[in-house]
Amino acid sequence: MTKQSIPRIEYLKVQNYRALHNLELKNITPLTVFLGANGSGKSTIFDVFAFLAECFTESLRKAWERRGRFKELRTRGSDGGIVIYIKYRETEKSPLITYHLTIDEENNHPFIAEEWLNLQEEKTGKILRFLDFKKGQGMVISGENPDENDERIFEQLESPEFLAVNTLGQFAKHPRVSALRRFITGWYLSYLSADHTRTIPPAGVQERLSPTGDNLPNIIQYLKEEHPERLEQILTTLSRRIPHLEKVSTEIMQDGRLLLQIKDAPFSQPILAKFASDGTLKMLAYLTVLYDPNPPQLIGIEEPENYLHPRLLPELGEECRAASSNSQLMVTTHSPFFVDALKPQELWILERDKKGFTQATNTAHIQGIKEFMEHGALLGSLWMENYF
Repeated sequence: MTKQSIPRIEYLKVQNYRALHNLELKNITPLTVFLGANGSGKSTIFDVFAFLAECFTESLRKAWERRGRFKELRTRGSDGGIVIYIKYRETEKSPLITYHLTIDEENNHPFIAEEWLNLQEEKTGKILRFLDFKKGQGMVISGENPDENDERIFEQLESPEFLAVNTLGQFAKHPRVSALRRFITGWYLSYLSADHTRTIPPAGVQERLSPTGDNLPNIIQYLKEEHPERLEQILTTLSRRIPHLEKVSTEIMQDGRLLLQIKDAPFSQPILAKFASDGTLKMLAYLTVLYDPNPPQLIGIEEPENYLHPRLLPELGEECRAASSNSQLMVTTHSPFFVDALKPQELWILERDKKGFTQATNTAHIQGIKEFMEHGALLGSLWMENYF
């Protein structure tokens, strides 16, 4: 693994977000996978990241409305605010930073009840709160290395619906706040659909795959023109996973749309993407994300097993681990085949308790798992055999 130079989330705590009444994840790894049956809370954890990203890239109001307001967002039977804690490091040797966000509701309107940033010194353990806001107003300490003795600047936001980190993070004088803003707004959360990858979009290069994958031809065109060596790497990997696949290319049609074509080795002519297998297109789409020349700092993938042959899933798991050198990956799954590629510390088991709330257990903490794996057992097989 290469030396870490990107932010890494090490801790997540969520309260009152749907089934996540009081969820806590410690020692989060660069590749983190959530496993569980349908309804166990996998998609809800994934949605926490999506919700936070949308609050930053769109607005709190839009993210809140899209999810049915507090009636659908807040945990049933709870009357407190929604709380999200994230502990992360900007680089491997950076101090630990805690981001706390509490969202509440008043007169059918959401607002930021509390938002703060803490910086913890490694040697002394001393904690400095360098951003502290409530209902749209508060203080921030500017500068590259905020210090207890630095001036605290009072700021008033236009609305209590605005996030202080998102607003103040646009100013160069707040580099630590800006770093968190860049991190969150740069997250890539995938909801890939094989059908969407078959679209014929307008021609033109695009650097990042859309969440649904409907601009896959544009990504192939971009890689072909700007990063041909990376496209070759993707196709070499894909051909190892998909037998007989020889070439992937794009062609601009007369009406200005972009056609994706896939050629198998036994045939002289390529076929259109709409006739290619779901698994081929989905694996190609995943690889364009994992081999991105400028990868997102956090990648979320929901249920990669859909449309993929089971034998491809352990290999995709290995590709995800390799990509975690340059991005943090969060994956949800209920496939034992994908889980077979994982280490115990990378896997969290999700279950609902008697009250319907999601509980998470890291498999590294389950008695006997380490010993089973030392004797050659695989995590997916252990799960299917009810060892956890």
